[in-house]
Amino acid sequence: MVRAKEIVLRIDGAQPLSAESVRRVAEVCDRVEDSGGTAALVAHVSGAPRGGVPEDLTVGLVTKWERALRRLERQSATTVAIASGDCGGTALDVLLATDVRLATPGTRLLVMTDGGATWPGMALYRLVQQVGTAAARRAVMFGAPIDAVEALRLGLLDELSDDPEGVPVEAFPGRELAIRRQLMFDASTTSFEEALGAHLAAYDRALRRGAAS
Repeated sequence: MVRAKEIVLRIDGAQPLSAESVRRVAEVCDRVEDSGGTAALVAHVSGAPRGGVPEDLTVGLVTKWERALRRLERQSATTVAIASGDCGGTALDVLLATDVRLATPGTRLLVMTDGGATWPGMALYRLVQQVGTAAARRAVMFGAPIDAVEALRLGLLDELSDDPEGVPVEAFPGRELAIRRQLMFDASTTSFEEALGAHLAAYDRALRRGAAS
């Protein structure tokens, strides 16, 4: 599927967030970083919380989870999510933190649990950042599922397939992808004057690489 060594992560959003969830994400990030950015991280995500947010969930655990996701989101390697069925909770968290998102036609993205509670992670934040307030309004305010076709139209998914594991995905080696990703993130929150320096630095780096080759 990916033209690089694959490091696989499997996330079941029906399972409660735990220290083990944090450990598994951190472990795959370690392995990707140890590969020097030549391996692609492939996350299989599915499942959504049932019965509301667990009562024993702590702010400390959610903070550790978000730090692990932020690390995944900033990897120098290509990150790919393969989604199926309902995706909520930790599954949606991971999907929204990846670069390339493939899914089966029956996939649905769920911000709320079936108990009506809002998931405590940053999926809501990432969703609004990526599609805007108006597009996310019904999912955020009323818990409306975002089906696969709508998610594809909004750009939350990149391709639908009955066999998403068979869809070819280009893996970009080195730090170039991470630089592009960070410039994209900064574009929505940084002034033109502040962003100019980072863009010029990226351009200078590209010129020097071209000269060296």
